[in-house]
This record gives sequence, C-alpha cells and structure tokens, in this order.
Amino acid sequence: MSKMMSSSVIDQTSSLSISSQNILSNGTIVDFSVGSMPANYGYDESFSKEDDEEDSNEESSQFKPRILIMGLRKSGKTSIKNVVFHKMEPNETLLLDPTTKTNLEDISCCSFITFQVYDCSGQIDLFNDPTCDYIALLKGCGSLIFVIDAQDEDQYTDAISCLTQTIFKGYNINRGIKFEVFIHKVDGFPDEKKMDIYNEIQQRANEMLIQQDATESLIQKIYLNYHLTSIYDHSIFEAFSKVVHKLIPQHRQLERLLDFLCNSCGLERAFLFDVASKIFIASDCISPLDTQLYELCCDKIDLVLDISNIYAPKDVEGISADDSSYTCVKLNNELYLYMKQVDKFLAFVCVIRDEIFVENRGIMDYNLTLFKDSIKDILSAQKTVSQDQSVNNQNNTNSSEPDTSNMANNILGNF
Repeated sequence: MSKMMSSSVIDQTSSLSISSQNILSNGTIVDFSVGSMPANYGYDESFSKEDDEEDSNEESSQFKPRILIMGLRKSGKTSIKNVVFHKMEPNETLLLDPTTKTNLEDISCCSFITFQVYDCSGQIDLFNDPTCDYIALLKGCGSLIFVIDAQDEDQYTDAISCLTQTIFKGYNINRGIKFEVFIHKVDGFPDEKKMDIYNEIQQRANEMLIQQDATESLIQKIYLNYHLTSIYDHSIFEAFSKVVHKLIPQHRQLERLLDFLCNSCGLERAFLFDVASKIFIASDCISPLDTQLYELCCDKIDLVLDISNIYAPKDVEGISADDSSYTCVKLNNELYLYMKQVDKFLAFVCVIRDEIFVENRGIMDYNLTLFKDSIKDILSAQKTVSQDQSVNNQNNTNSSEPDTSNMANNILGNF
C-alpha cells in the first residue's frame, strides 16, 4: 500500500485554514448540521419482549432498520461490531469477554440512516429462548449477518446447519430480509485457500437449503450473499459497507450523483465515506470496486483524522473535522488521491489523473460545491418521507427515495 504513495504532497488544509475555492460565490460556507456518529453513541441492553415494546414506541417517530449479527460462539461477531463501529484495535478484541446475551446498539451511520445492530450471543438459541420474541425481532430486520469461523473447519457442519435454519425461519417471517454470510477470520490464508473455503461453504449451504426445501424454489427467492472478511484488514469494512448500502433508501440516487460528478470532472473513481467507521456510503458505478484502492482511501481517512485530532479544534461532540478541509496526495502512478469534507461526518474521496487535476482544479472544486448542495437537498427531502414505513417500503426506492434527477443535473462543468 505504501508503495503506491509518493512523498509529493500538493496541499493540505485543516480547520485552521480555509481554501477560497471551497467557498460559495456569496462568501458563505455550506454548513451541514445533521448530526451522526457522536463520540459517545450507543448503549448496551439485552433484547426481550418488554424491551421491544418500549423500542416500538420510540421507533414510531423514526423508523430504524435492524441488522442482526448471528453465528456460533467464538465466530467473531462482537469483534466485528467493535472494530467497525467503536474503532477497537483488532488485537484488543482478544480480551473481549464472551457475549452471553443479545446486545442492542443504535448506530448513526453518517446522515442518511440510523439503524439498530443486534449482537446475538452464540451461546443462546435465539429461536428457543423464551425471553426473546424472535418473530418481532425478525419482522423489523433489514439484514441478517451470519458469521462463520473459517479457521474452525470442524464446526462447518454445525454452522451451515444453523445458517439454513435461520434462513428458513427468517424468510417465512420477513420476505424482504437480506441474508449476508461473513466467512470470517480468513487472514493468514493464501488466496487459493480462501476461495476453496468460500466455494465449499457456499456449495454445502446451497445443497442443504435444497435438501430441506420441498419445492426447491427457496434458493431462487431469497437474497443470500457471501463475503470473505477479517478484522485485520479492510475486508470487514468493505463487506459491512455493502450491507449498509441496502438499508439506505437514497443509495441509488447517491450513486447517480457520483456518476454525474465522475463524468463532468473526469474522475477515475469516487466514494462517499462515513469518516468515523470508514464505511463507504456510495461509490460510482463506472468501474468495479478495486479493493486496493478502497484500502488506500481508508488509510487516507485515518491519516487525516489523526492529524486533525492533534491540530484542529474540536466541537462540542469532541470531533475534529471541518466541512471546508481537504487534502490531496500525488501517487506514483500519475494519479491524485483527493479528499474533501462534505460535512463533519461525510467525506468525498476520489482518484483523478494528473493532467486533468492540474488543468481543471477550479472547475472540480466548483462541482464539488454543487455536489455538497445536492447532498443537503437529499437530506432535506428525506425528512418528508413517512416515518412508519415497513422494511419492504423502506427498501423500495421507487416510493421512498426522493427524486434527485434534477439535483444530479446541477452538477456542472463538462470537460
């Protein structure tokens, strides 16, 4: 990763200095006051029927899709949650106590969605626990993540059996649920071994689903996806990003905005990141996701945050960020890696060629200002969406997403 970066740093500003190219023509700076990812967010409670009744009253004012993290004991469920959302170092997860109950946390991921994460204990059978109303839990579930320990081959049969049981019961309760299988702890395996494990688990799971399904049609109806993950690299953030994408009603519109921006500014790739969790909220659809590039973007965000935490003043929530800050680094392959704050929780990261960046820097900065305005319009339009939608309506882009076609057309400056 470090080989891709050179020592030629073009410019970098923090909240201590503001570039005039990032200020609107009337002298005002675009301000986003929508809060998310506060430093002390979240709480830890066991889920029960009584808790669900209390939560339902709170959710009546704001619907919160649910992500369930399930799997056998010691598969790495709690470690994933702490590394992704609490910035825990991977080595520190070795000291975590085993999860003995189902823990609930509210996660505010950037400004677009607030969802609930349920960390289900592998020591408890969720479907036979009298203290847990699994029907109510699964009815409001948007995505179910099932974690399988790739290093424990002796537990493959038990894990796959539990996975298929969960899929059958979950799909019968909620037809719109998305099943995501994290084949976890693949660090240390060579690429060939990783693919062998991936194919083996996928094949055995599909065979078991077909054997248990009398009509043999369930496997075509359900949404089932597999991911190779590890907390010791960026694969877990990439996999969790893809899970969150399906919970953001405006995801398709955000992709369209990034596509317009790439076409108008000549960008190679573009991402919209939540800087706290390093989950990318959206990316352009021009080319497939490059894992190496994604890791480079994450390292860039970490570097900027580390510098900002030292030199930049903090707000009331203890966050060192400024929506006027940006940084740019020239790579050794004649490309620039450019990062600009959208608000204090969102960052725009792109890759652009040397000659395009140097000749058209002013136009790109102007387009990014329009892009930030479009993001603000999307957030405003989101407030008008009905708050008591079901999970199916929440995932229906035709009815719940604001129309941003006009917003995307405001991205100017065609090269």
